[in-house]
Amino acid sequence: MTNAGTQAGTETAGTVGASRAFAWLLVITGAMGLLAAWVITIDKFKLLEDPNFVPGCSLNPVVACGNIMKSEQASAFGFPNPMLGLVSYGIVVCVGMSLLAGARFRRWYWLTFNAGTLFGVGFCAWLTYQSLYNINSLCLWCCLAWVATVVMFWYVTAHNVREGLLPAPGWLRSFFGEFAWVPPVLHLGIIGMLILTRWWDFWTS
Repeated sequence: MTNAGTQAGTETAGTVGASRAFAWLLVITGAMGLLAAWVITIDKFKLLEDPNFVPGCSLNPVVACGNIMKSEQASAFGFPNPMLGLVSYGIVVCVGMSLLAGARFRRWYWLTFNAGTLFGVGFCAWLTYQSLYNINSLCLWCCLAWVATVVMFWYVTAHNVREGLLPAPGWLRSFFGEFAWVPPVLHLGIIGMLILTRWWDFWTS
């Protein structure tokens, strides 16, 4: 092996890449979240300029984005939540594009990325609860961000389990190898059922 080949082998040792399908999934879900965060941010600025501004996604008493934007929960960390989304979803897109270009990352990178998506899905769960049971309104752009975050979290977790980056028994690695789509579908199904039952009278009237 040449010196160049030896050096390349040393550089890739201990690193893990990903399939193009997984990379595209990150790009697409990241772009979905980025779009949602961008639209909400623009509407938030308009709302600050004009308290009477009605966002385009405020369609009825339930689907009322304005109610969400005016709530305390919309600035959970002292600044508008979508500003956090602009950064975090942008990072996801960058990771996906890097993987498409052939990038390979070390275990700590993948675990840090997984931790970030875990925080994201946990934050979305909190926002879902607040939206359904405290604010009593639904935001379609927020729902798009929830879908994107749930999908990316489960697929990143599945990838890390399959690659042995997260310790897991053999049966779980096999499960994520063949049925990685099941957890996000179940997760989103639960959210959908909660939304359906929360405003059942409204949807059926």
